[in-house]
Amino acid sequence: MGIKKAIDDLEFFLLNEHTQGVDLNEYLRCCEDGKNVGLMSDAGTPCIADPGNVVVAKAHQLGIEVVPLIGPNSIVLALMGSGFNGQSFAFNGYLPVEQDRREARLKALETLVIKNNQTQLFIETPYRNNHLFQSILRVCQPDTRLCIACNMATDEQFLKSQSVARWRKEQIDLHKKPTVFVLGR
Repeated sequence: MGIKKAIDDLEFFLLNEHTQGVDLNEYLRCCEDGKNVGLMSDAGTPCIADPGNVVVAKAHQLGIEVVPLIGPNSIVLALMGSGFNGQSFAFNGYLPVEQDRREARLKALETLVIKNNQTQLFIETPYRNNHLFQSILRVCQPDTRLCIACNMATDEQFLKSQSVARWRKEQIDLHKKPTVFVLGR
């Protein structure tokens, strides 16, 4: 990225779901002094299933130029590696935590796959991945295809697409592993 300073000489601000509007003004104040600011995510891509969108929206509101940079994106990598329809897809972020609501949402997403051939991508907090995986196996039709894209762009990458029926025979442990789930045909 061309940063010439030592990491210890950089200033970092925490941005999460508890960050207030007054904090955002402070984060962007150095832009008024002509300094550049970067937004990083500790897991994933800034602003995609990540609270970074609020600081970007504030930058636009203040007339600060926003320049998104490309880099590894687990969601796009999962879609690319799934073998599913890349012409029509939707990223659904996090599904409900409660099992009954989560499973109802999975059925609705599966319906979109079947009726519209629209690939459906979603994620979960890594410590709840196994619960989500079990819900998929419980409610989705055997011939629906599921891609598990785990630890993307790392040495531990796992990427596999197969029918739900085949996944039911091959249990895997996704606990605490950043994972993108992809439903498709």
